[in-house]
Amino acid sequence: MRALTALGLTAAALVPAVPAAAADPLDAFHHQKLRWTTCHMKELDDAGARCADVTVPLDYARPRGRTIKVAISRLKATGPRLGTMLINGGGPGPAIDMPPYIRSITPKAGPRFDLIGMDPRGLGRSTPVDCGWPSGTWIRAAGGDRRGFDASVASARSLAGRCLAKYGSYLPYISTRNIARDMDVVRAALGERKISYNGASYGTYLGAVYATLFPGRLDRTVLDSNVDPDRWSPRLIHGTEEANERALAHWADWTARRDTAYHLGRTRAEVLATVHRVLARAGRSPLLVGPYKVDDTVVPTLLFNLLSDDRDQPRTDLARTVADLNRAANGAHVPASGALGDALKFLLTGADSRYGSGQAAIICGDAPAPRNPETYWRDIQRERRVHPVFGSLGANIGPCAFWPSPREPRTKVRTTLPSLLIGATGDTRTVYAGSLALHRDLKGSRLLTLKNADVHAPYQAAYGNPCLTTHVDTYLLTTHLPPNTTCP
Repeated sequence: MRALTALGLTAAALVPAVPAAAADPLDAFHHQKLRWTTCHMKELDDAGARCADVTVPLDYARPRGRTIKVAISRLKATGPRLGTMLINGGGPGPAIDMPPYIRSITPKAGPRFDLIGMDPRGLGRSTPVDCGWPSGTWIRAAGGDRRGFDASVASARSLAGRCLAKYGSYLPYISTRNIARDMDVVRAALGERKISYNGASYGTYLGAVYATLFPGRLDRTVLDSNVDPDRWSPRLIHGTEEANERALAHWADWTARRDTAYHLGRTRAEVLATVHRVLARAGRSPLLVGPYKVDDTVVPTLLFNLLSDDRDQPRTDLARTVADLNRAANGAHVPASGALGDALKFLLTGADSRYGSGQAAIICGDAPAPRNPETYWRDIQRERRVHPVFGSLGANIGPCAFWPSPREPRTKVRTTLPSLLIGATGDTRTVYAGSLALHRDLKGSRLLTLKNADVHAPYQAAYGNPCLTTHVDTYLLTTHLPPNTTCP
């Protein structure tokens, strides 16, 4: 199963080419008969969903050539049907498992749609790439000095090299533009003239690209925590440093009020001083947490991963994580448990290599990254002066610096799409400016602004803001778009 063909794919992933009709080279793909089967995923099977593989061209410029499989799930409507809605939860990551969850957070509108989960090509069950990475992500800080940055450069080069050696002939065809084309084949194979769409984070970029390539084929569209399409690039978290430093300060206020529980400080300044002390200590010698060594390239990533939600439970997870790191910095033996243990397993083992390498393949396939390491080093030095915790994370180098150039240019999103956009002013992943930009680029869109909330994807994360959920449910049920609205 792991033997590679000349195209860099497993033999099982490739199937014979689908004959093309003379009038429409994609006609056979659009009219293929889907075979629905058990999903063999507990959450899907328990909900009554069914799964199918959709055959799509590897290269849409050569539809009579090789094909690949894209995996989808379908949870059929149980109420008066309003149509089919495709779901993407961001990442980029797999989304085949999402229909039951989306129905659970949209109890009024969810049952009215056939909900479709789709794993983007390169991820999950859709002809995935797994480059054998020693980590589940390519996002890592550069550390506190030039030695740490040089190690980051070597690591990024190694990660890229593993993927190129194993999937070099497949990687050029993994991109958001091709995923959008796959979406349209899915639409047609389902027999739909239009589909609705619910996307968050990266999913907002995918939705915007689809709307640009296939105008008029989207019905109800909800885009949650939006990417500025003009800024989509491998340096996708460069520019989030200020939002994360601000969210960290807000968390420090929350934690200071609970000093008897976490012992990290009684004021914002004291809590932040503890964080800075842990980071400095990890830079001198790695902190020992269970079997893991946690240095100053890992600590900012841990904080970043846990700062995407300002509700009590995520803040508790972050406080416990920092408390454990502080104990380790003071020489205590700390087990790798809870949120910290899960995060370190993701960051420091190859258990989720498939996720990280598939995600990188899409991002690197969309837009070029600077090639010269010195560009990143200069940015890190500048950012670190004003953003001491996250400056070396957001500006750091990644594997895309050593990736082949994309086959196609980045999509210029300027189109008409009556749609409902959601953005939180304190979003630490896709900053609020991205929602303003996409609102500008999508003529006919409306923007719901969630004010004073440090949360990413508030709708898909079921943040529970009544103003937001009421407007979204009303739109999905009636197609009536509200005016631009600020939800406190």
